[in-house]
Amino acid sequence: MSVMVVRKKVTRKWEKLPGRNTFCCDGRVMMARQKGIFYLTLFLILGTCTLFFAFECRYLAVQLSPAIPVFAAMLFLFSMATLLRTSFSDPGVIPRALPDEAAFIEMEIEATNGAVPQGQRPPPRIKNFQINNQIVKLKYCYTCKIFRPPRASHCSICDNCVERFDHHCPWVGNCVGKRNYRYFYLFILSLSLLTIYVFAFNIVYVALKSLKIGFLETLKETPGTVLEVLICFFTLWSVVGLTGFHTFLVALNQTTNEDIKGSWTGKNRVQNPYSHGNIVKNCCEVLCGPLPPSVLDRRGILPLEESGSRPPSTQEASTSLLPQSPAPTDHLSSDEMPEDTSTPEEMPPPEPPEPSQEATEAEK
Repeated sequence: MSVMVVRKKVTRKWEKLPGRNTFCCDGRVMMARQKGIFYLTLFLILGTCTLFFAFECRYLAVQLSPAIPVFAAMLFLFSMATLLRTSFSDPGVIPRALPDEAAFIEMEIEATNGAVPQGQRPPPRIKNFQINNQIVKLKYCYTCKIFRPPRASHCSICDNCVERFDHHCPWVGNCVGKRNYRYFYLFILSLSLLTIYVFAFNIVYVALKSLKIGFLETLKETPGTVLEVLICFFTLWSVVGLTGFHTFLVALNQTTNEDIKGSWTGKNRVQNPYSHGNIVKNCCEVLCGPLPPSVLDRRGILPLEESGSRPPSTQEASTSLLPQSPAPTDHLSSDEMPEDTSTPEEMPPPEPPEPSQEATEAEK
């Protein structure tokens, strides 16, 4: 007797999440779909540091101090760790409303605003929320069907609402929000130090070599060093400037999105309700505060789908409706013959026995 094994497929929640994101390692890694510039970032950091460790570090460790490559390695590893942590983590994506939740919110809005006459524009969907004795407006997201929390915004690239949205950074291939902002800041800070470090010791390397063989001969013998100097020179200004700008934002407990929109420095001159009025407290809250867990539950299991229980195909259905001919039993022995399972009512009545020849003659 054949037994059909029913296999059940486990579906993770990240496989059904809306938005424009890519997932790897069974949902553990979350990134944006546009990752080309992120690969360029990896190439520039890895390429420049590989050349520096392969050529300049060996010479400088002998001529000056063996601590030079050690400190460079520490900066490099810290920069790579914070970059990957920023790129591969959930920035604070807010789940979209379920159909029942969206319908309930629509009913609340209709009950609050009332019926809108035809031809008139409906009023904006806004809720007022008080923070530190100041009114903050919560805007409605028509894509996610929710009222966004304070400081949240919808990213048009990832198509998600992100809590404490700062900006979408193509260099790290992800949004920067509440859950990965501190790692982003530490990344650009360590990258600035690494760029300055490599650039400075490349200049020292060229100067030491020039004292022995001349400046032009040094440039001819070390084309890798020239390439490193050019990369560091053009990278230095943008990275250091970006670090200074975000240091300013951290000190004010403000986001890039709020600074661009002028949320707290506009015509109304509304003060930032999230600032503590103290640089140290603001820095501690942004960089050292508790990290909230992800609310997506990417690796959660959805209801099981039975892959074995499928409807029969048309060919199988037509075959099952045809009468089946009995299998031949000529070759079976008496022990292997199938048993008669018919009931006594279904069996025909027995025929009477024929009289013998002697009984017939006696009757005559």
